[in-house]
Amino acid sequence: MLFMKKKITMVAPQEALPGRGIPMPVEDQHWVLKTPMRGPWPGMQQLLVGMGCFWGAERRFWQQPGVHMTAVGYAAGYTPNPTYEEVCANKTGHNEVVLVVYDPQQTDLERLLRLFWEAHNPTQGMQQGNDVGTQYRSGIYLAHEAELALALATRDAYQQRLSGAGLGTITTEILPMPPFYYAEAYHQQYLAKNPGGYCGLGGTGVVF
Repeated sequence: MLFMKKKITMVAPQEALPGRGIPMPVEDQHWVLKTPMRGPWPGMQQLLVGMGCFWGAERRFWQQPGVHMTAVGYAAGYTPNPTYEEVCANKTGHNEVVLVVYDPQQTDLERLLRLFWEAHNPTQGMQQGNDVGTQYRSGIYLAHEAELALALATRDAYQQRLSGAGLGTITTEILPMPPFYYAEAYHQQYLAKNPGGYCGLGGTGVVF
């Protein structure tokens, strides 16, 4: 019981690992979309989301029309350039996230947020399905006030639908976009490189 409580309790900033100044190396090109993995991406907009296991979440977004690039990584914690093992040890404060780079001429933020809400269960706190830990929390991270306002509005609209279905309260954190740290190369587009791989991403069944 004590171990479980530790997994769902955020590490204090002063207790987080110091990290490192060198970014994680990743491939130059997206495995599926064949676009550059690192910016700048002129004319594009960005969204960061946490939805539990980032393998399945990334796949959901790279399949969407108008999405230019996706990458998995870590954000909303304290440790610069952490490793996967450090994040899983609950010593960084980071969330497993997906960076979504999209073309606003082909899709829009509201459409992507609808996918976000429907593709996972945003009521579970520090877990997603059988994956338990602070790194599996639901989160939306955006750069601009108007974008954050839209995220809050969609949260409230989806909460009405969840409440109507007898489900719980949304626990998603909605915050200004923090620094994004790329995860290790083997995590990027994992389910495209490993078609037999499994990621327990599942929604509530409630349509937005």
